[in-house]
Amino acid sequence: MAGAARGKARAGKHSDASLIALYLDMLAAERGAGKNTLAAYGRDLADFDAHLAATGSSIATASTYDLRIYLGKLAGQGLQSSTVARRLSAVRQLYRFLYAEGRRKDDPAAVLEGPKRVRALPKTLTIAEVDRLLKVAATSDPAAPLPARLRAARLYCLVEMLYATGLRVSELIALPRSAARHDARVIVVRGKGNKERLVPLNDTAKRAMASYLALLAQSGQDRHFPPPGKRGRQGSEWLFPSFGESGHLTRQHLGRELKVLAGAARLRAAQVSPHVLRHAFASHLLHNGADLRVVQTLLGHADISTTQIYTHVLEERLKSLVRDLHPLAEMD
Repeated sequence: MAGAARGKARAGKHSDASLIALYLDMLAAERGAGKNTLAAYGRDLADFDAHLAATGSSIATASTYDLRIYLGKLAGQGLQSSTVARRLSAVRQLYRFLYAEGRRKDDPAAVLEGPKRVRALPKTLTIAEVDRLLKVAATSDPAAPLPARLRAARLYCLVEMLYATGLRVSELIALPRSAARHDARVIVVRGKGNKERLVPLNDTAKRAMASYLALLAQSGQDRHFPPPGKRGRQGSEWLFPSFGESGHLTRQHLGRELKVLAGAARLRAAQVSPHVLRHAFASHLLHNGADLRVVQTLLGHADISTTQIYTHVLEERLKSLVRDLHPLAEMD
């Protein structure tokens, strides 16, 4: 009898794992979800599945009451409301999919309400702080050994490109060598969901890239780059090659270098990261009159609501416009 119960439990567990796998396959095939997105959904749903198994339930049989118990458990763990809301979103989408596919006859998550998400204002830098960071990054010792000059040129190129394009760090470090074409006014970026977009490249960033590539060629590290259309050895296809497993510079390495650069620029290390420079790119564009839809396109946001975290910048700008340009603004 006990053996039969264990067999039934194993079957239910396998069934739940299969349901999660089906959902993740749909996300990848129909919505173009990337590796990181799939991994995040997988972790959240695995946590939900483990909770249900511990309470004797399963994804295939759970009721709305079971889901409320899970939400109560998350709240009791002291998790941030954004984390709870994200996990609830994953559960909701899973059950919506299972109901649409006929795997369940009901949707137990349809009536659930999660915690209200308070979206914090993005951390950013002032224009003066970015200028200071770029000035320090551009400073190099011409008498330093070639490897040191190459590292400095690469970091300057990376910082210039982060601020000039607003790329995600994952997009920047994985740029192909073809992005370094001298005549390129825009670069083609492959972002989330494997979607491509065009991002303009300004002259300063192009000069920083040219200087970096010249030192890369001088060092001989670019000898592994193959002719166009052919793959070479490790690191050969990337603009920022590395001999690590990925073949290109890692986000962790870039993050560490930015922290050191922040200290040299007399900024707090916590102030500076690739994502903060992305926020600075968007905030400064909006402050200087860019349209929110244009910024959405440049950032690669699928939904305008994501870009609307920057509306505080627009509000301040509108107040300034009214104060400076309205004929009655001085009549208090």
